[in-house]
Amino acid sequence: MEGGGEGKGRAAPATAAGGGFGGYESAGDRKWWPWLVPTVIVACVAVFVVEMWVNDCPRHGSALGGGCVAGFLRRFSFQPLRENPLLGPSSTTLGKMGALDWNKVVHQHQGWRLISCIWLHAGLIHLVVNMLSLLFIGIRLEQQFGFVRIGAIYLLSGFGGSVMSALFLRNNYISVGASGALFGLLGSMLSELLMNWTIYSNKVAAIITLLFIIAINVAIGILPHADNFAHIGGFLTGFLLGFVLLARPQFGWLERSELPHTNQPPKYKPYQYVLWVVALVLLLVGFTLSLVMLFKGKNGNDGCHWCHYLNCVPTSRWKCDT
Repeated sequence: MEGGGEGKGRAAPATAAGGGFGGYESAGDRKWWPWLVPTVIVACVAVFVVEMWVNDCPRHGSALGGGCVAGFLRRFSFQPLRENPLLGPSSTTLGKMGALDWNKVVHQHQGWRLISCIWLHAGLIHLVVNMLSLLFIGIRLEQQFGFVRIGAIYLLSGFGGSVMSALFLRNNYISVGASGALFGLLGSMLSELLMNWTIYSNKVAAIITLLFIIAINVAIGILPHADNFAHIGGFLTGFLLGFVLLARPQFGWLERSELPHTNQPPKYKPYQYVLWVVALVLLLVGFTLSLVMLFKGKNGNDGCHWCHYLNCVPTSRWKCDT
């Protein structure tokens, strides 16, 4: 989101809806009733309504001048398009509501912004695209794995995306959006496929499709005003969490669960245990180091002089410092 040249929106992942990747579906699998994802969608819509109420464009106007968009909405009308082309509030309002701001997180001890920014959206377009993506990705995952595991992946991935965004964007921008959490769900889909590799059919087609979707979304993130660091941080967090939380018992284990214990195969294969341990260690170390660096005021770009190209690649058509 461009708010006076100081905003970064988080673009939602483009996804394909449908059943599980890889052609696996066991009759013994429990199907959960999805209620968490719809609740999150309702909560994000409600927060956006509050954003527009607080923004009150007719009263506060715009620093860039111009009339409010959709003035018939009165208090809920949008900022001028040249200030916010996504049909939403001003960057000042987003800052008041809890947008991610490096200076406030580090120097004013407002660490809660690492979580609050996940629930904010830069505009109506931003909100609709993110919520449709969450609907397509999240419902299937919640049906298969339940609200506890998917809820944990969603929140922790959003947090991981916020931490990485703050480390690399520093005090040049504010950032809002749920797409770090959404990229975490995409990452967990990939690791779930790898973790449960032996029980899937059509593995190659499944992994190529998923990698193609991920590559498109990362490519979209290098455009101006998209916070690709949040996308990458959320994806990496979700990818590791998928190994920790989404392991399935090996094929045939459920069907033989009533046999004597001596005849039972192990619930999980050895490689699944190895991946679980490695992913958990990497997750804990990654979060610890990132948070220590963040609250010490370190700049992630100092140790990686090319990393800024992961967030935006300048061309003759646009610049990355606007």
